[in-house]
Amino acid sequence: MAYTSVIPVRRLDRAVKYVMNKEKTTAVSLQDALDYAANRDKTEQSCFESSYACTLETAFADMRQTKEQWHKPGGVQGYHLVQSFAAGEVTPELAHQIAKELADRVLGGQYEYVIGTHLNTGHIHSHIVWNSVSCVDGKKYRSNYKSYVKEIRAVSDELCRKYKLSVIDTENSNHVAKPYAEWLAEKNGQPTWRTAIRQDVDDAIQQSLTWRQFLTALEGKGYEINLTRKYPVLRPPGKERFARFKTLGKRYTPEAIQTRILYPRTYRPYVENTPVVQHSRLRSEKKPRRKLTGLRALYYRYLYELGALPRKPRRSSYAVRQDAYKLDQRIRQMEFLSKNNIDTLEQLETHRQALQTEIRQLLTKRKQLPKTDDVQSQHESVNTALRQLRQEERLCRKIAEHSLEVQQHLTEARRDRAEQQQHEQEHERDRRPNIDLTL
Repeated sequence: MAYTSVIPVRRLDRAVKYVMNKEKTTAVSLQDALDYAANRDKTEQSCFESSYACTLETAFADMRQTKEQWHKPGGVQGYHLVQSFAAGEVTPELAHQIAKELADRVLGGQYEYVIGTHLNTGHIHSHIVWNSVSCVDGKKYRSNYKSYVKEIRAVSDELCRKYKLSVIDTENSNHVAKPYAEWLAEKNGQPTWRTAIRQDVDDAIQQSLTWRQFLTALEGKGYEINLTRKYPVLRPPGKERFARFKTLGKRYTPEAIQTRILYPRTYRPYVENTPVVQHSRLRSEKKPRRKLTGLRALYYRYLYELGALPRKPRRSSYAVRQDAYKLDQRIRQMEFLSKNNIDTLEQLETHRQALQTEIRQLLTKRKQLPKTDDVQSQHESVNTALRQLRQEERLCRKIAEHSLEVQQHLTEARRDRAEQQQHEQEHERDRRPNIDLTL
């Protein structure tokens, strides 16, 4: 099992032995990276050092000369790749051989590089440092997450399989880069807009016996599917852009879906850790229960559709579930409306203007306070009050904006539900046998 990571090297002029510190592992200059890769104290044997198109002793000077030759001294100076193996799984000789094959295949003989295989830790690992400028045509090496997944990690895994070593294989091992907010939400177990797509795909698989039935079920939910592209895509209702099946995960590629349809015992529904909110949180305990109207009724229905309230529907429309990751935000907005008895946009605007008036008064008061130690506590008290008032004023503006979005999503949900019911009725009618009772 080989774990790989690539570190861009940007500084040429810092010849500090930064990475010689065992507590630090990131090279800040090309010279540092070269020194670290060729550190004899860590490699223990000179036979575990290699170079290409340069010599080990003058590698830094050779690479700098290449940059000057092609007039490209700026930008990223080089790249530092670390390939680490599981403890006890590989010999130093084999680890070094794999590193050489990896460098030759990834760099294609275009870039100078040095390799040092280190034996100083429990995990044998190799360091590959290469010049960012090609010694053949002067082109710069381009590194990004996609090239790392499709080239470096793919070649590393292929070499591990070649030499009968284990390979890291996870649900996301073939994924390309995704937006940070989406990555963070998935890391924290929060639903994203792809969560709703996975759930709809799971439902369609469960309802289908063939691939054609699966496509029909998805289209009945309002999805648009295009299988003629190089990578099949689908577009959920209300979205402008298509999403590739493969970006949903390994179990959601067309091939994996067909397998799950043929072998339904392997079906595992996609479940997110969606927080469940009790209805009692959304209404004041001191006031008698009454029928909700206006904005509170709108938000109550929306939370009901999201599954945050009791008696939730079996599966709400994608138009609602695509905002599942905003559940906590919607709950805070509903609690704010209930706390202040706000039912209309006019009441909301009146409350916001009152908050703005209080903010202006506190700002005036803060300006009049002398800047001395004995009134420091008063400054802190005013700042705390200002912070809370500004948060509430911002919440009012967000509710005014989001209430229109909530209303639109609920309208889409009702339309989708009506269309789905009509589709199911037509499908059921088509399945009924046509029996001729005439004699």
